[in-house]
Amino acid sequence: MSLTPIILCGGAGSRLWPVSRELHPKPFMRLGDGQSLLQKAFLRAVALPGVEHILTVTNRELFFKTEDEFREVNHGNCATSFILEPFGRNTAPAVAVAALRVAQVHGPDSVMLVLAADHLIADQVAFAAAVKQAEALARTGKIVTFGIRPEGPETGYGYIEVNGTDVVRFVEKPSLEKAREYVESQRFMWNSGMFCFTARAILREFRQHALDIFSATEACLAGSRVAEATGWTQVELEANAFAKVREDSIDYAIMEKCTEAAVVTCSIGWSDVGSWAAVSELSVPDANGNRVEGEALLHDVANCYLVSHDRLIGAVGVEDLIVIDTPDALLVANRHRSQDVKHVYAALKAQGHEAHRWHRTMHRPWGTYTVLEEGPRFKIKRIEVKPGGRLSLQMHHHRSEHWIVVSGMAKVVNGEKEMFISTNESTYIPAGHKHRLENPGVVDLVMIEVQSGEYLGEDDIVRFEDVYGRT
Repeated sequence: MSLTPIILCGGAGSRLWPVSRELHPKPFMRLGDGQSLLQKAFLRAVALPGVEHILTVTNRELFFKTEDEFREVNHGNCATSFILEPFGRNTAPAVAVAALRVAQVHGPDSVMLVLAADHLIADQVAFAAAVKQAEALARTGKIVTFGIRPEGPETGYGYIEVNGTDVVRFVEKPSLEKAREYVESQRFMWNSGMFCFTARAILREFRQHALDIFSATEACLAGSRVAEATGWTQVELEANAFAKVREDSIDYAIMEKCTEAAVVTCSIGWSDVGSWAAVSELSVPDANGNRVEGEALLHDVANCYLVSHDRLIGAVGVEDLIVIDTPDALLVANRHRSQDVKHVYAALKAQGHEAHRWHRTMHRPWGTYTVLEEGPRFKIKRIEVKPGGRLSLQMHHHRSEHWIVVSGMAKVVNGEKEMFISTNESTYIPAGHKHRLENPGVVDLVMIEVQSGEYLGEDDIVRFEDVYGRT
């Protein structure tokens, strides 16, 4: 009777803009030790007793990046599988389809541990003890949630009123006055958003309280494509069927209606890292309360959090500021209003501004590209292809491209020709030519691409062959 951790990896992370974007959400944020929140969630799950397999539910567009993140830290070669959503439908459908899949593969009495990909837990020993307690309750048919003993009145979290292991009620994010009242009563815990149950038990609850979600996800899973290899499985949910699934959270759809809910109260050093103020608390302040990541010169500055890995920040006579500098966007906020950063993200999304969706550096299954400069009728990119990486055989209607190899060796298809291009060599690809780039070597291939033409959008691409299934 093994334990199967389910990692839910998605969301927009709107409160951590501009580092977090739609296609680079909060779980991929790297912390000071170089690990991402997603990698920490994976390692936390792998370290639990009895874990032999981890299932991750994520967006189709985030799959290859998620796989790369796991590959960096999965030194024990724990078996991994993925359920790929074509678009987000919140946590209830994600949990439902994961439970259906676990019941298929491991049996309906398998215990599932649902974890968010973007939380921090400092005390692994206490976490493992809490999971053990939750697992025992789950085997009795309970739907178990984890309540965190509050460290103070927090208005950014939901609360659970508890009586021993019984859930009395769930409470939405309160006012500061209510939060103080909850903490003083010692009956209310922070709602961690982590859960433990058997596949059989949670599917029972979906049939009772959210039958439409259960039926739609069951039909979607039945018609979805499954790819398998040794130690690895991928289920790609069919988009038209998944579009029929109602969007809802697991809290609203199930937990607030469930009569079999139980709670494990714990102190595990938990944080949902839900704002820049929370992120700043992860580093040690100087004598003036300032925290700096990158290079900064400060004069008469107090209680500020400054992040810039590309440029020098100079600050004079300011206090209580958060400054987050990225290559294409700069955030300046009062640290006491860091929760309100989500309004900037929402405005960018409403305007259709690309800064809500992606960074200048984009991750692809074969590597990355960075937009260095662009203007009317031209765009310059730095392209890095991993060893063995291979772009699709493709063609553009509206642009031509000039490729210059900076380091490594490129194998190139250009029209009817196939050639190898070394450092300082180049090739020109006219619009309308089929072409492909591949790295046949054992080191990264780095090249500069100069695009020119009347339209340079990323959607001007026709794929003929693709080893990553994107045709």
